[in-house]
Amino acid sequence: MKRIGVLTSGGDGPGLNPCIRAVTRTALSLGMAVSGIKRGFAGLIDGEMVDLNDRSVGGILGQGGTFLGTARAPEFKTPKGLREALRNLNEAEVEGLVVIGGDGSQHGALALHKVGFPITGVPATIDNDIGGTDIAVGVDTTMNTILDAIDKIKDTASSHQRAFLIEVMGRDSGYLALMGGITGGAEAVLIPEVDTPLEMLAQTMVDAYIRGKSHCIVIVAEGYKPGTQAVIDHLQEREEELGFEVRVTVLGHVQRGGRPSAFDRLLATRLGAAAAQALHDGKRGHIAGLAGNRVALTPIEEALAHPKTIDPTLLNLAKIMER
Repeated sequence: MKRIGVLTSGGDGPGLNPCIRAVTRTALSLGMAVSGIKRGFAGLIDGEMVDLNDRSVGGILGQGGTFLGTARAPEFKTPKGLREALRNLNEAEVEGLVVIGGDGSQHGALALHKVGFPITGVPATIDNDIGGTDIAVGVDTTMNTILDAIDKIKDTASSHQRAFLIEVMGRDSGYLALMGGITGGAEAVLIPEVDTPLEMLAQTMVDAYIRGKSHCIVIVAEGYKPGTQAVIDHLQEREEELGFEVRVTVLGHVQRGGRPSAFDRLLATRLGAAAAQALHDGKRGHIAGLAGNRVALTPIEEALAHPKTIDPTLLNLAKIMER
């Protein structure tokens, strides 16, 4: 294999640049040239490629986001989009591709694999819901961003004896909310995977007040039903009964930004290097992930068939710690 490509697709997050850097420098050390594809699968369809070398990926290790850019590409799911992508890869003499991204990105990688194009995936999603790895690139930095916000909000909540709802990302997965609740000492966590009646939440807050707590922190995933606004409306109508004034903070896209942590830099480097090495060695259609602190290759089809779900023991731990 003389040339490989690398792209970042889907939602961004910390650690993508270190991963691109690792793919590039590992490939070059193995005698392969590298093409960086801009804007993910959208750029692949449009033929937006640049040559990468040691210097072009220098200085990006500590930068958040992705210098190659990313975008959603619904057209790639069509036969025409896939055909255009393959045509552009062939014209650029790219013989293998590293796809860095989450579930949707790896489904795109699988589509290329099924038509015979050499692919290796690197799991990068702050939801940490993709199979084939214990933890995805970007999760650690995002968790530290959330934890920093919880600690700061708890300070002001205690000063004014208030309850704060802190909304974190997680449209389909409550991983960030659950882990944020455990590590941030929240009194309650609301996630899509668990049906928590609002009356039960209100009672939890009343109990916290009666026990003498000076604050009440509730972490809510954006995908929790009936939704953050419904929770706010329900609780603010009952402030006198709760004992706390209720405020809300939506962390939003601040969770996706920032300099990647040491853990994410190392993880991204290890997985990016493994992905480039796999293509060089003729291994196709795998995800390079972390299993028990060791890098392991898992077939993409298998990883996508077994997405990560919330660990019941962590749910139980959160309940114990919420006292």
